Amino acid sequence: MLEIVKYPSKDRWKELIQRPHLDTSALFDSTGKILEDIRVNGDKAVKEYSLRFDKVGLDTLEVSEQEWQEADKLVDNALKEALQVARKNIATFHASQQMKSSWVETMPGVNCMQKAVPIEKVGLYVPGGSAPLFSTVLMLAVPASIAGCKDIVLCTPPNKEGKVHPAVIVAAKLAGVKKIFKIGGIQAIAAMAYGTETVPKVYKIFGPGNQYVTAAKQLIALEGVAIDVPAGPSEAALIADSSANPVFIASDFLSQAEHGADSQSILATDDETLVENVMKSLQEQLSVLPREEITQKALQHSKIVLFKTMEEVIDFVNFYAPEHLIIQCKEEMQVAEKIMNAGSVFIGRYTPVSAGDYASGTNHTLPTSGLATAYSGVNLDSFVKKITFQHLTAEGMKNLGPVVAVMAENEGLDAHKRSVTLRLESL
Repeated sequence: MLEIVKYPSKDRWKELIQRPHLDTSALFDSTGKILEDIRVNGDKAVKEYSLRFDKVGLDTLEVSEQEWQEADKLVDNALKEALQVARKNIATFHASQQMKSSWVETMPGVNCMQKAVPIEKVGLYVPGGSAPLFSTVLMLAVPASIAGCKDIVLCTPPNKEGKVHPAVIVAAKLAGVKKIFKIGGIQAIAAMAYGTETVPKVYKIFGPGNQYVTAAKQLIALEGVAIDVPAGPSEAALIADSSANPVFIASDFLSQAEHGADSQSILATDDETLVENVMKSLQEQLSVLPREEITQKALQHSKIVLFKTMEEVIDFVNFYAPEHLIIQCKEEMQVAEKIMNAGSVFIGRYTPVSAGDYASGTNHTLPTSGLATAYSGVNLDSFVKKITFQHLTAEGMKNLGPVVAVMAENEGLDAHKRSVTLRLESL
């Protein structure tokens, strides 16, 4: 089922954290040709690729007003209420990240400020695949709305009848989205990156996807369209000791594994008895899961690693830098404080990744593939850019001007120096 590794030396750690990767560079040539075709031919090319890849012929690309209205009737009240709670929690958490701007006097007469300004046009990609990811709609569109993004464009693949799942439409309406387009895959990224007759061009594109979507995002990023982060297969690490509940840990393994055959989970523990109990519970729970085949494949990429001390466990997990990190330990808060590299951390036995995936309030669009060493997950800052301002009074020029003049002269930039000395002479 999955590999168990006992007391590995540090020189094996690099091998143990390898992810099940698809090489997107091999897709760049074919993906680039599709991007270029859509850049040149717009809606016509988008429709042709939708027919080829999604097996759906579309007369119009945008979700109609009638479809918006129909969706509301097709989603049951229990799901609507759940979506409203999730939207509220996501909004509350992301609103708390709003930046307060104020002028700072760095020296007499020299005043500086940084201001957060919304990115005016953003594109959100929500995959279709085997399930409607209405949770991703909320995770992307709610902070975009709070940030004040003027134009929020959402693309998502339709079903074979050319319809977008009604729960995706309802979630989009709750989150403040006004335009939804029935476009998936590479063609969705291209349409938002370049703009077509129907789809507006955006400045930054967000959202997960398969290897083709990832390759398309990486290519358009080279052309000046910003993206959130390059996404790889989903992953989770678990830190646990003898106090952990093996049934809960097994369920966390399996909930991660059902994302897809290329998902990965790693349990790092200092308790050998826990290893045995988790393996037993995995077998019991796996037999009742409807997605057993996919989950079994994911477990082949997963492993349990046994260490001698909790300090080693923490060091290993920081080295792995997981997308998701679950902590079930006696000293859970103290362990959490030592985490330096993780996308999102779930502390305590009653905090599964599913809470953050859907409705606790934190964002589920997170760095994968070890990028948590340097990247953050999507947050309010992802939807703004920060502009700095400065204002010098005459006093400020007298105080700062000579400093700038000396520095410019020593860099050999005479025009820079002159722009200061002319002002100083006028005073």
